[in-house]
Amino acid sequence: MGYSASRKLDELKPAQIVTELDKYIIGQQKAKRTIAVAIRNRTRRKRLPEEIRDEVSPKNIIMIGPTGVGKTEIARRIAKLSNAPFIKVEASKYTEVGYVGRDVESIIRDLMSIAVQQVKAELAEAEKEKVASRVEERLLDMLLPQAKDEDKSDVVPSGTSFTDSQKATRERFREMLREGKFDDREIEVNVQSRKRVGIEVLGQPNMEELQDAMQSLGSIFGNGRGHNRKLTIKRAREIFTEEETEKAVDNDRAIDEAKERVEQMGIVFLDEIDKVVKSGGASSSIDVSREGVQRDILPIVEGTSVSTKWGVIDTTHILFIASGAFHVSKPSDLIPELQGRFPLRVELDDLSADDFYRILTEPANAMTMQYHELLKTEGVEIIFDDAAIRKVSEIAYEVNTTNDNIGARRLFTIMEKLLEELSFSADELAGQTITITAAYVDERLRDVLQDQDLSKFIL
Repeated sequence: MGYSASRKLDELKPAQIVTELDKYIIGQQKAKRTIAVAIRNRTRRKRLPEEIRDEVSPKNIIMIGPTGVGKTEIARRIAKLSNAPFIKVEASKYTEVGYVGRDVESIIRDLMSIAVQQVKAELAEAEKEKVASRVEERLLDMLLPQAKDEDKSDVVPSGTSFTDSQKATRERFREMLREGKFDDREIEVNVQSRKRVGIEVLGQPNMEELQDAMQSLGSIFGNGRGHNRKLTIKRAREIFTEEETEKAVDNDRAIDEAKERVEQMGIVFLDEIDKVVKSGGASSSIDVSREGVQRDILPIVEGTSVSTKWGVIDTTHILFIASGAFHVSKPSDLIPELQGRFPLRVELDDLSADDFYRILTEPANAMTMQYHELLKTEGVEIIFDDAAIRKVSEIAYEVNTTNDNIGARRLFTIMEKLLEELSFSADELAGQTITITAAYVDERLRDVLQDQDLSKFIL
């Protein structure tokens, strides 16, 4: 089924979401399907009658699996597909209220900030032509006084109309401006000063409001005054475009639209959720803080009102997707109340040698393609033999089995070691075509693989 890649996430059917994820992530079909259904349910909820809509809450998800199997990559790709407000955060960054650090409510403030920027960008795009026209007129106003000084033919006897002559000159200059003939000419522009008063006090939930107040105060005392600068027309166009865009976008409308999107379609991806779980045994002050973070996350996930500088945000219908390796702890070690807020559990599979082979060859951003393009910039053409890719896949699987399992990230380590010599001397090999064979892989990695102690450090 064909469809435009630019279609919005909330318009895609579950099968289409999975197809988009398949372009970059190998396997993990259960996780992809679960997330696709959860996202599609947001769209279905929007279509419900109003009296039922508020009763349907999102089904939050926990993704469980070892590091390097695609949990975070799924989040990254969903974010790129998404027109809904989306934020990915690490749970380990946050602290319990009363400790120095970021509080969990700042997640919602950051999500709202992303949504406001997103909506402003959309509104600016809609006003693009109008903005371009205004910028052009401003640039012509700056240029024409210079034109009059240079073109004495514009000076006519008193009582004669200037209109036709001015119009002709303006249109002539307009054409030259559009052709880029004035791009390097310098003009004097009054530019607004952009000094920022930066203050940060960790652990205080509403410091952003204080920062805004201080910036406003700074502008009262002169930080907002303009000053003249000599700029090229090209640079002046960029500054004027920014200023005119700011004027063209209705700030209140942007905030209202962003608030609606966050409350109805917002998605929060909580990575490393297992890092805020007690590690078992005797409790320590660190563990107390970790459990406190879980307690602070509870009301946000359940549904509460969070105060932001754009107004109060209700989190009841925001979708939360959590993920963690859980290699030391288990999902059941989360406090029971938080477990209940994440009814859907999906386990991601360990990667096999075949999965590694597919990761090296199938995705749109396949690692072999990346190395091919990198070395091509030096004039070196490298070709990966199928047998060599199979060999690298088997080595990655073997090292993951005998040492710590770090998933697909093991491929980066092995590929870097394999191509280290080639990458180092690529500038001397310009114009050559080099084939990476299974024998080459053996030659480059044999010593490391045979020495188990060495492989623990190198691979």
